[in-house]
Amino acid sequence: MKIVKQVCEPAPTLSSNHELPFSSHSLPHMTLEHSDLLQVVKRLRINLSDELPGLRGHTALAPRPRRPLLPTKDQLRQAAGLLLLYPIENIAHTLLTVRAGSLPQHGGQVSLPGGAIEKNETFAQAALRETQEEVGVPTNDVHILGSLTPLQIPVSGFLLHPIVGTIYRRPTFRLAHREVDRVIEVPLTTLTNKKTLCRRWQKRDGIDIDVPYFDLDGTKVWGATAMILSELLFTLGYELNPWK
Repeated sequence: MKIVKQVCEPAPTLSSNHELPFSSHSLPHMTLEHSDLLQVVKRLRINLSDELPGLRGHTALAPRPRRPLLPTKDQLRQAAGLLLLYPIENIAHTLLTVRAGSLPQHGGQVSLPGGAIEKNETFAQAALRETQEEVGVPTNDVHILGSLTPLQIPVSGFLLHPIVGTIYRRPTFRLAHREVDRVIEVPLTTLTNKKTLCRRWQKRDGIDIDVPYFDLDGTKVWGATAMILSELLFTLGYELNPWK
């Protein structure tokens, strides 16, 4: 995929046939008061049991145009990923991994810890197992808060189930370097900062693609991972809109 053009604020305006509806009451940068882990967990315990943002949250950070989705779930392999929330100096952070470049699928890309479901596993069990295998966080240390909307990843044929969990202290990571090159610890306040939200034009199969992403000190978080993070923020009440 060739990068054609990259922009941050202000972003270019798309033609009307690419416009999608967004809420008119998008919220600003998350305040430090609201980013306290206990406050975030309290809000998630309530909101994850309610109707989820789903497609609305995913669409906000989806490339335009998006790859065609597979028509039936029977064609998809089931996978789970863990959105792990934990404190650093009381501020809620989430964990992202940079996948080893040698992996056959999504090598070098930023993702949640996670992987394919094994026989007789629940989605939560798979997410916890993969997280322990990849970054060394013990499964018993994680408190499950709920789950977000499953997201289809057409390029690899997975249906990814995001599981939300928390630890009330900063984890100690032990990386499986055959799978994970490094980890990124991201404050939720960074994800709601407009300066972090960018867009770039890319070529995919000869087509210009407008790709929104989070710029985390030069590391680009886009695609499925960005879409899942977007739904998490929507669930907390922070509705991102890079298309303004």
